[in-house]
Parts: sequence; C-alpha cells; structure tokens
Amino acid sequence: MSAPDTEIAIIGAGPTGAALALALAKAGIDTTLIDARDPAATARADTRNFAIVTGSWRLLTRLGIAGKLDGQTAPLNGLEAVDGGTHWFGAPSVLFGNADLADRSADETLGHMVEAVRLQAAFDDAMSDAPNLTVMAPARFSGFEATPGHVRIALESGKSVTARLLVGADGVSSRVRQSANIETEGRDYDMSVFAANVSLSRPHDGIARQLFTPDGPFATLPLMGDRANLAWYMKRGAAEALARQPVEEVEAELNHRFADFAGEMKIDGPMGSYPLILQIAEHMVSDRVALVGDAVRRINPLAGQGLNQGFRDVAALYDTLMDGDRAGLDIGSAQVLANYEQARRFDANSAALSLDAIDRLFSNDHILTKPVRSLGLMVADKVPAIRERLAGLASASSDGLPSLMQRLD
Repeated sequence: MSAPDTEIAIIGAGPTGAALALALAKAGIDTTLIDARDPAATARADTRNFAIVTGSWRLLTRLGIAGKLDGQTAPLNGLEAVDGGTHWFGAPSVLFGNADLADRSADETLGHMVEAVRLQAAFDDAMSDAPNLTVMAPARFSGFEATPGHVRIALESGKSVTARLLVGADGVSSRVRQSANIETEGRDYDMSVFAANVSLSRPHDGIARQLFTPDGPFATLPLMGDRANLAWYMKRGAAEALARQPVEEVEAELNHRFADFAGEMKIDGPMGSYPLILQIAEHMVSDRVALVGDAVRRINPLAGQGLNQGFRDVAALYDTLMDGDRAGLDIGSAQVLANYEQARRFDANSAALSLDAIDRLFSNDHILTKPVRSLGLMVADKVPAIRERLAGLASASSDGLPSLMQRLD
C-alpha cells in the first residue's frame, strides 16, 4: 500500500480548522489544510465578535495566537443574567466573575472578546510559515472515498489528496458531513437574532450582561472601549426588518426598550441578523472521517459557547490522535475515532441541550416557571460553590479538560 500524501487533511480554514491544523503541525504531524478562500480576493466583511473563554484562550496561547492579539481584545471579567419577566419583587439576577474561577492563574479572566476578522488574521499569519503544514488555497472539497489504510479526497479542480484521516471543519452546512451521510437533528426556533456593535453611555467594566425577557433574551458583550456587541432575539422576520431600518430608528427602539438595562446606545458599524436554529449531527465520526465545530452542531448562542465548543472538539481530537499515534495505532482507524466521539459527544450535546433548555425556561412569563427561575438565580447568586461551578463551566476551566485547555502554569 502506497503512503498517503499527508497524514491528516482538514477541510475548512476558519478558527476551528486552523486551530487543529496548527496544533497537529506543531506536534510534528504532517497536515494539509484545504481552504476555499482565494488569497487574492477581497475578504468578505465579517462583523462577528467572539467570546473566547478561559480554556479556549489557553489553547490559543499554546498555539501562539493569543500573542498575536495583544492589544486587540477586551477582557471578559464577569457574566450577569437578569430575569426581565414580571415578579412580585425585584428582578432576580446572578453575577459571577474572575474571582469565582476556582483554578486560574493570577492574570486570567473569564475570557476575552475578539473581533472575528482579527482572530482569523492571527490564524492566517500563524499558518503562513508553520512547519509540517501545507495550505491548499483556493481549493474546494468535492467528496471522498474511504479505503483500507487511507481516504482519498476529491477537489472541485479535479485534483485529489490522500490522507489517513479527513477532518470536516467546514461549518454548519458541512459538505464533509453530507458526503459521510451523517444526518442531523434539531429544531428551528422560528426566531432570529438582531446583531450590531454599539457604543455605550456608561462603562461596561468587562461584564457580559444578558436580560431574559418573555419575548427572548437581549445581551451585550463587552468590546474594547465603552463599546459592546449586542444580540437581540426576536421573532423571525422582525430581526431582519429591524436590520434594514435607518440607524436613528433602530437606536430609538433599542433605547426605548433597553436603556435602563444597558445604558444609552448608539449603533457603531453595520447591522445584521441571522436565524436561530438548533442542529446537532447524529455522529461525530464516520469511516476515516471526524467532524469538529459547527460541522457537528449549531447551538443557541446564549453565553457565546458556539466557537468555544468547537475549540473543545479540537482539543479533544488532538489528544485522541496524539494518544493513538504514541500507541502505534492508525490515527484514522475506527478505534481511535471512537475514542474521540466518546470523549466529546455526551459533553457537547449536554451543553447544546442545556442552552436550549435555558432559552425555553426564560423566554416566557408563565406563572409556573417564574418561581423556578427566580429561585435558581437567587441560589446561584448567593452560594459561592454554585457560582464557582457555573464560572468553571462557562469559562471551560473546570476539571477534566483536554491538555491544550489546561492551566498554563
């Protein structure tokens, strides 16, 4: 049997695909990244912002990405949830912060806010001269054929690449997942999220704040300066319509509804919207195929866990492949891939369904759910052990993390 062209081929050069490629290449694994972007083309505008939590920031630090973002991020110092439904007494809330992290270095925070374009630029720069890493761009995945010992990956250009393992990091509409005949399940919330950056009339102090209203959550995530990235959950069609309105009308609506919660807001940049759906792949692996990130799941963006769950996939797959390689196993074998799915599937699905449950519980003003919500928030706010547990889960800094996400010192 002839040797494959590369040990591992990754489809998709976004943050999850790039992170896995860099981690493997740094470990001496010959890796090929297949990137659909044309380096000569003008980059498409990307107004997203990511909350990179503690465990994920540790991963970025180990990959050399965090250092490239010096001065380009805003610290995430706290997370606050406020129940905006009707109550007999004041609206209950919970706030936990850096001090609630049970196992952190002195200078670690709950996370960092970073613009998507800056994060991608840091990854692209790191990949440009990484040893053991070949980037094929522009190149588009067409399909694959798994055979004993390797997988043959077909590209739209007519070229092909052989590898021991194919990794799909190609997003929510993953062609790798579809080619592997992996089905998905989930639901459409019949809601969309209005998103924009705003300048605030008062300091945010690095606190991410979320107001749960009967119609859906309203959240502000801290950006550099007294700015924030906001997400307003609305009925499908309403968010899209709002994003098309004049800036002055949008500001008037935001401040009428939420100035008491967030302070006076002024739109700072483009406005947009996106549909809210839950989608989870029925499997994370197939014959010589593994999926990571949005190719596996698209979850409710509450608490900004989407990309962070993708980084946990990357870190778990990296550990699984390194363990298999050290043991002399075929890294694309069913045995190795089963270990990866076992390590991630339950945890990742639990996180997705938990966020879904929180949204269902708080996005109403039902007389039976209000006492449960109020009691839960009050207990979480008053009991240090619960705050520590919530902070550890939200920041991916709790026990049992993959090696790339463990404490640095």
